[in-house]
Parts: sequence; C-alpha cells; structure tokens
Amino acid sequence: MHQTSNSPADAQPSAPKDTLNTKDLRRVLGSSMLGSIIEYYDFILYATAASIVFDKVFFSDLDPALALFASFGTLAAGYLARPLGGVVFGHFGDRVGRKQMLVVSMMMMGVATIAIGLLPTPEVLGWLSPVVLVLLRMVQGISVGGEWGGATLMALEHAPASRRGFAAAFANAGGPAGGLLATLVVSATSALTGDAFLEWGWRVPFLLSAVLILIGMVVRLKVAESPVFEKLASQAEELEETRKTPLAEILTRHSKTVALTLVASLGFYACQGILTSWGVAQAVNDGISREWVLNWKGAAAVITVAVSFFAARMSDRIGRRTVLTIGAVAGVVLAWPILVMLTSGDPWLFVFAILIGNGVVQGILAGPIGAFISELFPPRVRYTGASLSYQLASTLGAGFTPMIVTGLMIAGGLPLVGVFWIAVLVAGLVCIRLVPEGAEGMQNTHVERARFKVTKRIATRNTPRQTVDAGRGPGTGA
Repeated sequence: MHQTSNSPADAQPSAPKDTLNTKDLRRVLGSSMLGSIIEYYDFILYATAASIVFDKVFFSDLDPALALFASFGTLAAGYLARPLGGVVFGHFGDRVGRKQMLVVSMMMMGVATIAIGLLPTPEVLGWLSPVVLVLLRMVQGISVGGEWGGATLMALEHAPASRRGFAAAFANAGGPAGGLLATLVVSATSALTGDAFLEWGWRVPFLLSAVLILIGMVVRLKVAESPVFEKLASQAEELEETRKTPLAEILTRHSKTVALTLVASLGFYACQGILTSWGVAQAVNDGISREWVLNWKGAAAVITVAVSFFAARMSDRIGRRTVLTIGAVAGVVLAWPILVMLTSGDPWLFVFAILIGNGVVQGILAGPIGAFISELFPPRVRYTGASLSYQLASTLGAGFTPMIVTGLMIAGGLPLVGVFWIAVLVAGLVCIRLVPEGAEGMQNTHVERARFKVTKRIATRNTPRQTVDAGRGPGTGA
C-alpha cells in the first residue's frame, strides 16, 4: 500500500507548481490586473480632463494658453508625487504586508477621484478650488505610486518561479487597459451630455469610480497575503535585530540597482510620453481628426496589452534581459521612421506610427519590466526598491518627456527629438545589459520544468498500474 499512497500522490501535487491555472492564482492575478485597471482609470482620467476640461473650468479667468499650462501643471503634480507614494507604501508594504497596502491604496485613489468629481468650481470656492484640485491630484499620485509595486509583487510572489514574468505582467497590463477604459468613458459621457459636458457632464466619469472601487475592494479583500511576505513575517523576530528600515537599506546597499533599473525603465516611459502625449497633440495640431487620433490610440492600447503579455511569457523562457534588449534595439531602429510618420499629418501614417511604436515597441518593453525590476531586490525590501525605481522613471519619463520634446521641437525640430529618443533607448539598453538576469528562478526554471514534465509522464504511465498493484501489498509495482 506504500507504493499506492506515495507515487501518484507525489506526482499529482507537483503539477500546480508550474502553472498559474489554479483557483487561488487566478484570483490573485485577476485582483492585480483589476486593481491596476481601476487605479490607472482614475489616474489617466485626470490626464484626459486636464487636456479638455480643467483649463476651462478651474482656470477660466486666465488666457487660454496659460490656462492650459496651469491645467497641465496640476497634472504634473501627480507624477511628482508618485515616487513619494512608492517610498511610503513600499516601507509599510515591506513591514506590514503587501495586501494591506493595496487595500489602502485603492481606498485613497477612490476617495480622491470622487472628491474631484464633487469639487466646487472657483465661482463657489474661489482660489481654494484649484488648490484643492492640486492636493487631490497629489493624493492620486501617491496612491498610484504605491499600487504598482504591491500589485506586481502580489502576482509575482504567488507565482511559480518559471511563470513569474507572465504573472507580473497582469499588473502592468492594467495601465493601458485602465487608460483605454477612461478614454471610452469620457468619450461616451461627452456624446451623451453634449453641451452640458463642460458644465456638469465631466464629473460623471469621476463619480463612476465609486462603482469600480467597490468592485475592486470586494475582489482584493478575498486575496491571500503574499507567501514570500508571510515567510518574512514568520522570521521577523530574528531579522528585527539587524534589519534597517527598507528605504535606508535600499539607499545604502542597493542604490546602484535603483539607478540602473530606473534608467532601464526610461525607454518604456519615453515611448509613452512621446507617442501617447506629445505625439497625439502633434497629430491633432497637424490637422488629423481628434476622434481619429483617440480611436487609434485606443486600438494601440489593446495591442500594447496583448504584446506585453506575449513578451512577459517569452521572458519566462529566454530571460527578462533578452526580451528587453529586443525591445530597446527595435525602438532604436524604428524611432526615426515612427517620428516621421507621427508628424507627417497623414492619418494612416499616424496609425502605423502609433500601432508600431505604442503597440509593439512599448508593449515589448512593458511586458517583462515588472518582474525584471522586482526580482533584482531582496524580498525584505522589494516593495520599496521596485516602487522607488519604477516611480522615479515614471516621473522623469512620462512626466517630463512631453515638455522636453516640445522644447526640442522649438529649438531644433524633429531631428533633435529623434536624437533624444534614441539616446534614452540606448541608455536604457546599456543599463539592461549591465545588471544580472533578475529572474530568481531563471537558473532553475529549465530544471523545474523538466522535473515537472518527467513527474507528470511517470504519473500518467504509472497510475493505471498503481490501481491494480494496490491490492498486491507493499514492494510490488513500478
């Protein structure tokens, strides 16, 4: 009977170790992606409103150009706050737990977004109205700064080593998916409210966040804490004697890793800033229909999600650095043709540019980046280190790239923009090659997969005989 109890039993539990297709993991991955979709819906919804609403609602007493500049200034406040969110949430995420911080992050984002939807205009509050708007935007930035690290780590740390790249991509995919949802909701609300959109219709997408937050909280509260953090918590008494605060340890022991991964991430964010912010404005200014531009920007977001999942899956097979290298090289080669098409004024050339640049190049860079950064930091400070690196890149890349590119166009035209974009991609490529392969299980991935296949083959071959052998007593069988 010993043979019966051990062989099939040993074989069967090993199967889930190399798969994401279990009830718990599906819930974790779904929660990570849904949470990111909701957070980025709120965060990018503000960006859309800053482009077409807030200059007319909160800064209507200013010259139109100055009003738009002020509106974009409130937008930048959110990006400046993201590294602070990464540090604060990272500290407590490494100390208290990933799950608790994700719950707090979602609640903060929901409260801030709903408050923006209810915020009185300057006609009622006077100068306090734009001040409160900036403060609420900063709360959004702090919240989304803490969301990415927690959502990525929850997915990555629950997953088997040979599937962590693909698992972490679920959190990253929430960004473009949330942006697409925000664009669709604003577009639909604008069409339904018509002339009343600037009066009160713009508030509807912000208030709808309450429904999304409620759904997200229900899902997120059902997810178990990261097993990696639980293991660390069980060793807390031993670690507490010598352990520094997470930020202090990051700055003293891992500052080089932060710097290298920050620059490595800039290529991804430069693509986002140049293509989806500056490029969209440039296309509209060149006479392409706003609806055409926004619709194809949405289509590119769908491609970004699909390509990022494929790239993340490939990173589990050939390594994070290899896939990121492919993306960076593709970006360097295609940067100039993309810029020429983007600024041609031809609608179909714009489509090719946004689909190739935003959909393919950015998708390849986005897929493995979450796992690539996270796995380079030890678990005890991983939330802080990964969040700090990624959110600084978002501030410098997505936050400042549109302004830099606009200035370069004024100073020297498109060639300077091309040189800048290629330089950022090359710098990122160099940093990608300077760090070791971050995948914790990469050295063991092929061994684990081979062991799983062999075990499964033995179980499949032996199970029928085990049933017959069960009655023969110990010592018989395979």
